[in-house]
Amino acid sequence: MANFTAIYDACVLYPAPLRDLLVRLAITGKFRARWSDDIHDEWARNVLKNRTDLSIEQVTRTRELMNKAVPDSLVTGYSKLIEGLDLPDPNDRHVLAAAIKANAEVIVTFNLKDFPKEILDEFDIFAQHPDDFIDNVYDLSPQTVIATARQQRASLINPTMSAEEFIETLQANQLTNTASHFEDAIDLI
Repeated sequence: MANFTAIYDACVLYPAPLRDLLVRLAITGKFRARWSDDIHDEWARNVLKNRTDLSIEQVTRTRELMNKAVPDSLVTGYSKLIEGLDLPDPNDRHVLAAAIKANAEVIVTFNLKDFPKEILDEFDIFAQHPDDFIDNVYDLSPQTVIATARQQRASLINPTMSAEEFIETLQANQLTNTASHFEDAIDLI
């Protein structure tokens, strides 16, 4: 297991295609992915609010599958740290507290402005957009990321998705660099 640790913020776990890709990348062992029950609660609450076609049982099953797929992913014991943290959005303090407790190097988030560099520097943590994060994993091991994308696309059976549609889905989820890598390797995904 790699020592580099990433905390996934709820906003990157909300869109199913991105969540699936990030969890699958974590399974490769190129880095350690972590999250907390608070992070799970946040993305799950928003999914249930916006996707009335999904049940709480389905979302709970997804949480359980994520926790099972990525061993030691759940961060606990960080709640005492929350009150002492200062972020632009106080509701994000639990994410930083979990990152500190997990000795994470990066918080993977769309909400970069909510995790200012000057505050994160105190804890040797940085915030990174998921597209940049996946791009860095790609730089380390392009074969791993392409194989992961191929596996993810192959798992999509209802409905199936062409490589082009898969790439378009990633672009729609703000993963332009990632989509570009996959366009270059379209025959492999």
